[in-house]
Amino acid sequence: MAGAAGSADARLRERMGEALGLDVVEVNVTGMATFESPYPVSDLAAASVAAAGAGVSAVLEASGFGRPVATVRREYADAWFRAGVRPVGWIAPSPWDPIAGDYRTTDGWIRLHTNAPAHREAALRVIGVDADRDAVARAVGIWEADHLEAEVVAEGGCAATMRRPEEWRRHPQGVAVAGEALVARDTTETFDGGSDWRPTPERPLAGLRVLDLTRVLAGPVATRLLAGLGAEVLRIDPTGWDEPALAHEMTLGKRTARLDANDPTGLARLQRLLAEADVVVHGYRSDALERLGLGESARRETRPGIVDVSLDAYGFTGPWARRRGFDSLVQMSAGIADAGMRSVAADRPVPLPVQALDQATGYLMAAAVLAGLRQRLVAGTGSTARLSLARTAVELEGARGLPRVARFAADEPADGHLLQAEWGPVRVLAAPFTVPDVRIAWERAPRAIGSDNPTW
Repeated sequence: MAGAAGSADARLRERMGEALGLDVVEVNVTGMATFESPYPVSDLAAASVAAAGAGVSAVLEASGFGRPVATVRREYADAWFRAGVRPVGWIAPSPWDPIAGDYRTTDGWIRLHTNAPAHREAALRVIGVDADRDAVARAVGIWEADHLEAEVVAEGGCAATMRRPEEWRRHPQGVAVAGEALVARDTTETFDGGSDWRPTPERPLAGLRVLDLTRVLAGPVATRLLAGLGAEVLRIDPTGWDEPALAHEMTLGKRTARLDANDPTGLARLQRLLAEADVVVHGYRSDALERLGLGESARRETRPGIVDVSLDAYGFTGPWARRRGFDSLVQMSAGIADAGMRSVAADRPVPLPVQALDQATGYLMAAAVLAGLRQRLVAGTGSTARLSLARTAVELEGARGLPRVARFAADEPADGHLLQAEWGPVRVLAAPFTVPDVRIAWERAPRAIGSDNPTW
């Protein structure tokens, strides 16, 4: 059932459907919204999940199994945006480094993202203090926000000045991102034909090989859903990378291995995996794979007709096209944290209640994969799709102020199933959408990054 005309729900679903070439409006959306925010976060959650559901319907139709209509349950979409995999009887580590967060400057606010050791060290070199939060706050307090942002980024770190929405709209990067497509899709060459993918009504992605070259958080959300639909997902990380606070959520249903692509042997292995994949999903900065000799043209030559979906934080054009970024930073840059602060008259930045840009973009990436697979089934060709957190933020900003579904104090979903992960048991919530006769489920328990061999 489509949302009321002129509502946030209707706008978001229409825009997503147009960008993906999918009928997102036809998806049924039921249940109650649960997020409190000046932005329509629950509508964003339901719409992006609906886009993935529409993608499943499109693949089934192209496979000759009819066109069942998906149903999104708002409470479940919201719950997955919070955390779809919940520890039972144990507590996961905090995902935030002790000095990560928002700091007051001489002229406003800046956010430092220091979860990765290299990013923390870069920020500390610029600020000139040890990793003590009070010392960092005192040191940051003598900087102008834009100056510190530029210095941290130049040093290889991650930071973002808090801007107002209208400031971001005038900023060169804000202008560039607003001019990009929400999902920039293109058709490529004919698929070369070798694949174990055999869609069934129950498991639409059975046998599909997905090479997962993503990190926190949007990319892993996308590939996790593909695994839930039956795909064989192999996540590859570089040596030394880890995500201990999020591995229980983001490795669900996947195998995960390490390769050093800077080593000729590791790069050759990665190229062989790519040559055997149906889909590649990557979330590195737009120049990172180019430097390894695995840019878009090389990927297409290695696996003609592959479905290739990529993610960037700040977009693919403009002066910040290759800037390191994360959801919390984009919220600061794009004015979301400022609007949140002003809506409740707070004395500091107020972000969205969840990392909604990451989550929504992840479901849109999964939908882009499904749209690409539909195209492969119908036309026999491959495809590329590019998405960014900043471009998703444009859609969310555009829906702010539109009528939305009333918020209710709905109980958190209590159903789901238990899996035994190496850290302890986890409860996996029931999927955020359903499609008649389709089983969305994850049999492979979460595992530590690098647990498996780099092979299909």
